[in-house]
Amino acid sequence: MPRCSVPKCSEMVLDNPSTSSSSQDIFPLIEVSHEVEVAEPETLPGHSCDHAQVSTHQQASIQTSTFLALFSTDTLLTDQESVMFYTGLESCDKFKLVLNTLLPMAHDIKYRWSKDFSLSVEDQFLILLIKLRRNKTDFELSRMFGVSKTTVSNIIVTWINFVHDFWRLLDIWPNRKLVNFYMPDIFYKDFPTTRVIVDGTEIPIQKHSHPSAQKATFSTYKHKNTVKILVGSSPGGLLSYCSEAFAGATSDRQIVERSELMNMCDEGDSIMADRGFNVQDLFISKGVGINIRTFLKGKAQIPGILSKADKKLASQRVHIERLIGLTKTYAILKTELNQFYVPLASKIFFICFMLCNFKEGIVSKNKK
Repeated sequence: MPRCSVPKCSEMVLDNPSTSSSSQDIFPLIEVSHEVEVAEPETLPGHSCDHAQVSTHQQASIQTSTFLALFSTDTLLTDQESVMFYTGLESCDKFKLVLNTLLPMAHDIKYRWSKDFSLSVEDQFLILLIKLRRNKTDFELSRMFGVSKTTVSNIIVTWINFVHDFWRLLDIWPNRKLVNFYMPDIFYKDFPTTRVIVDGTEIPIQKHSHPSAQKATFSTYKHKNTVKILVGSSPGGLLSYCSEAFAGATSDRQIVERSELMNMCDEGDSIMADRGFNVQDLFISKGVGINIRTFLKGKAQIPGILSKADKKLASQRVHIERLIGLTKTYAILKTELNQFYVPLASKIFFICFMLCNFKEGIVSKNKK
């Protein structure tokens, strides 16, 4: 199995894409932790070394003076427009609400590297959101918050892992009654059995130096190196399903085969998807239907009644496209992920995915 090395951080394990009939598996991106050792300072010949001075010197070398900090939650939360610009959340109250879902556990985080800074939990969470929303460099964030680049990197990696692992414990898959309660009227009229609307999305990543990694991550659809994720939402607009991230050459079918989606739907449910989501045979044994547009394949044109049904389906399936578009308002998902963050792609997307669920609904229940 070829391995793609990510220097000094993690390793991305990517199996070569196989056909659906092959027994060779396709692995999602996996993070492999590496411990970081910090060397003790050496005493120069003929000089004594005072431990207090060394400690002060170490602190100064890794953290900029807090007097240089240009940004904090104290300044941000006074301006609603700034909250939206830097975090993607609509208001100061929404920022506090989202943070409160992570408390009090956030006060006892085990950091990736040692904690050698005094930033508040609020400021650390703000650094994470700014990284996701505006994709600021670690250098720029270090100047904004008056800390070192190493500290910024420590905070971002630690919080990505913490927020993902904590929010993954939440059951965001709504039961059938809840789906029906929030289902728009037009859905209830034309597609009443719909449980989830699914679509794939891709995140661009830097081209890897290893040929096998380049091949595994190259997307023929995007014509660049990517990772691919399967996303699902309820008819009412709740983002309710998110797969792991797979190499960009992986097909939607291959992701479905390795996902839990088949076991999450109940008998009598149906899944709404795009034409490329040709997996009816995988779900038929579960009693789950697949609603996709009609294939032309050998036909001059689609009969009128089918064409009308296809238009209805397309008009409702657009909800998932709008929701995926909402996740892409987080700039980190639109620009190439560098090799440091590629092993965290699944977690980064899931956090952006969950942040979108805190926004006000974009699908009207009574939409005609």
